[in-house]
Amino acid sequence: MSYKAEYIWIDGTEPTALLRSKTKILADGAEPPVWGFDGSSTNQAQGHSSDRVLRPVLTCPDPIRGGANVLVLCEVEEINGDPHSSNSRALLRPIAEQFAAQESWFGIEQEYTFFKGSRPLGFPEGGFPAPQGPYYCGVGADAIFGREIVELHLDRCLAAGLAISGINAEVMPGQWEFQIGPASPLEVGDHMWLARWLLYRTAEEFGVEATLDAKPARGDWNGAGAHTNFSTRAMREGYDAIITACEALGEGDKPMEHITQYGQGIESRLTGAHETAPWNKYSYGVSDRGASVRIPWQVEVEKKGYIEDRRPNANVDPYVVARLMVNTCCSALEKAGQV
Repeated sequence: MSYKAEYIWIDGTEPTALLRSKTKILADGAEPPVWGFDGSSTNQAQGHSSDRVLRPVLTCPDPIRGGANVLVLCEVEEINGDPHSSNSRALLRPIAEQFAAQESWFGIEQEYTFFKGSRPLGFPEGGFPAPQGPYYCGVGADAIFGREIVELHLDRCLAAGLAISGINAEVMPGQWEFQIGPASPLEVGDHMWLARWLLYRTAEEFGVEATLDAKPARGDWNGAGAHTNFSTRAMREGYDAIITACEALGEGDKPMEHITQYGQGIESRLTGAHETAPWNKYSYGVSDRGASVRIPWQVEVEKKGYIEDRRPNANVDPYVVARLMVNTCCSALEKAGQV
């Protein structure tokens, strides 16, 4: 007997990495081993020295093939075992370990847009749909496009054991969102990348493209983000830690350190319109979707909870977001004795 292991990894394409995968047949009962690939075809090596290594870090059931088949998320390494320069997960690991005692939790809201050919799904040929309004959390064939893909993707994420916590239609035709979390720093990135892979594979079966483009339709349409909800144990227990985290994200050069790593095309999305703050101005506020960082209203009422960084693009690397937020916020909380 044998089973199929789908090895999945993040490539070296810039400015936005792509997902790659290939299948290995393994004997029944065998654990997925370290494997290799041609890095010169994934922007991770030169042709004269192209071998790169896939090291499994998470294995879960394969909800597409079913049975005993599995998905295998991998880190990319050099042949000597060092993390490859494109391996952002390896950069997160020491930061997550350094501040592990603060028990950081994440919830990432992944927006995305379906395209059929050159137009968003639901956009009529040679024209535009009615303006924003009926599409967000909408119902009916005149407002919703692609629900059958979304529902199948949700079922597959659940069958894979991913920490998916919800879905909803977004403000533009063909635009949707799923949420991953609550999860630890490494876990939220692992589950998000696998959920993205399942999204692409599921849409592929319908002849539809799923894109994480930050501004998929020019004009008076919202962009696509990856709003990142974050808390530590101290934030979940008291409001002073909430304010400390918000202040830390706006201190000194921190806003630019974050914004420059929050995804390709950030200026086209963070314009100050369409429920965004300007990319070059940091702000935070209660229940304010026009702020860089939002404190939910119930958090102010209960004096504890979490914050939402609204700046990350849909195409952001979740490992990078987690590393930046843990490093910035947990360092400040530690300094303030709020741990």
